[in-house]
Amino acid sequence: MMRTALLAAARSPVCRKLAEETPLLRPVVDRFVAGVTAGDVLAAARKITTDRLVTIDHLGEDVTDRAQADGVVDAYLVLLRLLGDEGLAPRAEVSVKLSALGQSLPFDADKIALDNARRICEAARAAGTTVTVDMEDHTTTDSTLGIVRDLRLDHPWVGAVLQAQLRRTESDCRDLAGAGSRVRLCKGAYDEPSSVAHRDPAEVDRAYVRCLKILMAGEGLPMVATHDPRLIEIAQHLARVNGRGTRYEIQMLHGVRPRAQQELAALGLPVRVYLPYGTEWYGYFMRRLAERPANLAFFARSLLTRG
Repeated sequence: MMRTALLAAARSPVCRKLAEETPLLRPVVDRFVAGVTAGDVLAAARKITTDRLVTIDHLGEDVTDRAQADGVVDAYLVLLRLLGDEGLAPRAEVSVKLSALGQSLPFDADKIALDNARRICEAARAAGTTVTVDMEDHTTTDSTLGIVRDLRLDHPWVGAVLQAQLRRTESDCRDLAGAGSRVRLCKGAYDEPSSVAHRDPAEVDRAYVRCLKILMAGEGLPMVATHDPRLIEIAQHLARVNGRGTRYEIQMLHGVRPRAQQELAALGLPVRVYLPYGTEWYGYFMRRLAERPANLAFFARSLLTRG
C-alpha cells in the first residue's frame, strides 16, 4: 500500500509543488539525482567512469507541449556533443523517455517522438556512443517497442528496456534477444494493474529470472538492471552457463548501493550506473522511494537529522 501511495503522489501536482518548495528535501534528492545542469552531470560522470560505465538521463516525462519536447531534444544534443568533446563517450551513453520527446502529444505523437529520437541517435552516433530507450507504463509499451524497431533500422545498437513485472515481457524478450540487440531488464517501477502485471514481489522476481534466462541464452547484450544481490548472483551464474564471460552488464541507479557497484566493477564486471539530472526530478525521485523501503527509510532519517 505504501508503494501505491508513493506512486500516486508522484502524479500529484500538489505533492510535487510541496516537494519542490521544501529545502530539506534537496540533500536527499541529491543522493539520486546528479544536479540540474549538463555541467553537473558531466562532473558526476567523470568520477564514476573511472571504474564504471554510465547512462545519462535528462529528466522529464509526459510532455504535452511540442516546444517542451524540442527543448528536451536540444538538451540531449548539447549533452552528447559535450560527451564527445570530453572523451567520455566510450564509457557514457544516454537514456531517453519517449514521453519526453512527444509520445504524449495530442497529435502525431508517435511520429514526433520517432523523429526526435532519431535526432538524438544521430548525435549519439556522431559522438561515438549509444542510446537506450526507457520504458514507461504499460499503456505505452507497444508504441515504445514500435519506435525502437524503427530506430534500429538505421541504428541497430539502440537499446530497449523491458519490465519483468509485465506478463507480456517473456515474449518480448524472445523477440528482442537477437544478434546485436541490447536489452535492459528491470523489475518495473510503475503501479500496474493485475490484468497486465504480476503484483506479488516474489512472482516479479520469478518472472525476472525467466526473462533473464531468455536474454542470457540469446545473441544480444543483456543489461541486468537490479540491486538485488540474489538476482545479480543468478545473472552471473547464467552468464557462466551460457559462456558469456563479461558480455553482459550489471546496471544500478546512481545513489543506490554504490559500494556494491564498486565491488562488482573491481571483479571485472561491466557495471553501468543510471545517472539522471535536470530540474524535472520529482517523478523520478518518488519512484525511487516507492521501489525500495530502504530508500524511504533513508529519506525519513535525513529529514529527522536535518530537522
